[in-house]
Amino acid sequence: MSRPKSRRELYSEATRAALLETATAMFADRGFARTSLDDIAVATQVTRGAVYHHFESKQAVFEAVFDALEQDMSARVTAAAAGQPDAWQAGMAALDAFLDLCCEDRYGRLCWLEGPLALGWARWMDYEKKYAYAMIDGFLQAAREEGLLGPVPATTSSQLVFHLLGGAGRTIAEAPEAERRAVRDGCAVTIRRMLNGLRA
Repeated sequence: MSRPKSRRELYSEATRAALLETATAMFADRGFARTSLDDIAVATQVTRGAVYHHFESKQAVFEAVFDALEQDMSARVTAAAAGQPDAWQAGMAALDAFLDLCCEDRYGRLCWLEGPLALGWARWMDYEKKYAYAMIDGFLQAAREEGLLGPVPATTSSQLVFHLLGGAGRTIAEAPEAERRAVRDGCAVTIRRMLNGLRA
C-alpha cells in the first residue's frame, strides 16, 4: 500500500496544476511570445521561484500544457470512435471529434498555431507523431484489416492523411471565431470526400 501524500506534496501538486491551468488560458489568449513566466506567476498568485520549482523555462511550461492538451485530444477522439459498427465509421466519428476540438482556442490555437513556434518544428513533430499520427495510423490499419481500404501504401496513406488533417487544424484555428464553425464544416465535407477515395 502506498503511503499517504504529505501536505507539502499535495500543495506542490496543486500549485503545479494551478500554474498549468493559468498558463493554458494565457497562452490561448495572448500566445506564447506575449506571455511571460512573471505573467503566469502573478496570475496564479505564486512567486517566480515557485514557477521555477516546477518548470525550468517558459518553453517547459508550454510543453507540459501541450502534452496535456494532446492527451485530452487522444482521449476525446478515442471516446468518439468507440462503439461504431466498423473501423471506417469509427474513423469518421474520430474525424468529427478532432475537427470540433480544433474550433476550441485551447486546442486549435495552442496545438496547431503556437505549438510549432514554441517548441520548434522537430519537437512539435515528435508530439504529433506520438499522438495524432499514431491515431491516424491506427484507424487506417484497422480499416485495412477489415477490408475497407483499397490497395494504397500503408505508410504513405498515413502520412498524407496526417498532413491533410493538420492543414485542416491550422485552417480552422486561423479562422475568425465567428466563422470557425462554418470553416470546420467545410473541412469535414472536403476531407470526407477525399478519404472516400481510399475506400475499397
